[in-house]
Amino acid sequence: MKIACVGGGPAGLYFSILAKLSNSQHDVTVLERNAPGVTYGWGVVFWDDLLRDLQRNDPVSAREIDAEACRWDTQEVHLRGETAARIGAYGFSLGRDRLLEILTRRAKGLGVEIRYQYDVQDLSAFADADLIVACDGVNSRLRQKHASHFQPRLEEGKNKYIWLGTNKVFDAFTFAFEETSAGWLWFHAYRFNNETSTCIVECQQATWDALGFDTMGPDETLRKLEGIFKRQLVGHSLFNQLRGLGKAPWLHFKRITNERWYHGKVALMGDAAHTTHFSIGSGTKLAIQDAISLARQLREHAHLPTALQAYDEERRAALVAIQLAARSSSEWFENVPSYIDQSTTPFAHALLNRRGSSVWSYLLLLASQQPSLRGVLRGLHASRRWVRSQQRESENGQARVT
Repeated sequence: MKIACVGGGPAGLYFSILAKLSNSQHDVTVLERNAPGVTYGWGVVFWDDLLRDLQRNDPVSAREIDAEACRWDTQEVHLRGETAARIGAYGFSLGRDRLLEILTRRAKGLGVEIRYQYDVQDLSAFADADLIVACDGVNSRLRQKHASHFQPRLEEGKNKYIWLGTNKVFDAFTFAFEETSAGWLWFHAYRFNNETSTCIVECQQATWDALGFDTMGPDETLRKLEGIFKRQLVGHSLFNQLRGLGKAPWLHFKRITNERWYHGKVALMGDAAHTTHFSIGSGTKLAIQDAISLARQLREHAHLPTALQAYDEERRAALVAIQLAARSSSEWFENVPSYIDQSTTPFAHALLNRRGSSVWSYLLLLASQQPSLRGVLRGLHASRRWVRSQQRESENGQARVT
C-alpha cells in the first residue's frame, strides 16, 4: 500500500510507524511543511492510559517516551497570593520537540520517508497513493478542500489565550489566578524538562481589551504578563516562540468537529478531525489514539472503504464523552469570575472538579491540605505509578514471547 501522511506531528508520525510495523512493504511518506527540528508549542501532558497504548502498539518508542517524560505528583492552585491549595494527582509531560524527535527517529528507522518543507496545496501530487492521511492541523487545507463532504463545524471560544514557555520550573501542575484592575488573568503551567515549563495564560476578552494587549508588541506583552504573575514566576522570564510575527500570538480556541472523517481515500486525523480544549490536556493522546485506530482497522479490513468507515465510526464515538468534558471545562474557564469570589480551597475544588464534583472529593481536598496526609497521598500515587509501569512492562514481555 502506498500511503501519504500530510503533516509531521504526533498523529502522522505515529501512524507511519504503525503502518510500517503492520507491513514493512508499505510505502509510507510523511510530508511536513516546516524544516527539520522546527515545531511550535512547548510541552505536552499525558497520563497512564497513553503510556499503556504506546507500550501495546510500539514498545520501542514507548520505552523512550516513558524514560524521557517528566513526572509530577501534585496539583497546586494559587489564588490572590493566598496559601496554595494542593491535591495529590499525578501525570506526565514531555517537550513537543523531544516527542517529535523520538517518533521521527523511530519512523525513519522503519523505512518511512519524511520530506520537510513540503507545502501541500492539493492532492494532485498523490494520484498514485492508495491512502492519504490528512493530519495537517487545526487549519487543515485538505479538510477545507473537501469541506462539503467532511462538513466541519468550527466554534470559537470566548476567552483569549497565549501559549508561552518559562524558565521557572514548576514541579507541580500549577494553576495561578491574579486579579488586575481590568479583571482576572490565570495560567496553568507544568515543567516538561529540567529547565523549562509550559505556561498557558488565559483571560476574558473584556480583560484583554482593557489591559491594551491589542496594542502591545511581543516583548511588551511578555513583560506585562511577568509583572502580573510576579508572585509565581519569582523573577523568571516568559518566552514566546513566535516573535517573528511582530505581535504576541494571542488566540481564541477553535473547537472543531466533523460530520465525517473520510472521503474517498482521504482520512482525517488529529486536530484536522477534532480539537478538545487545552485545559483537559488530551490533544496529543487523542491524535495518537486516532493513529492506533486507523492502523488497526487497516489490518482488520482488506477493503479500504470498509476500514475507513470502521475508523470513522469508532473514533467519532470514542470522542463524544471527552468532547463534552472539554466543552464543560472551557465553559467553566469562560466564567471564572462567577466562581472566584471564595477562598482558595473551595475555589480549588470547583476548579479541579469542573467536569463534575462530589462531596467526598471536597473532603479529600480539605484533608490533603495537611502536609502529613499529602505525603501519604504522594506515596500512594508513586506506588500506583510503579504498579502501572510494571503492568506495561509485563504486557510488553508477554507480547515479545508471543
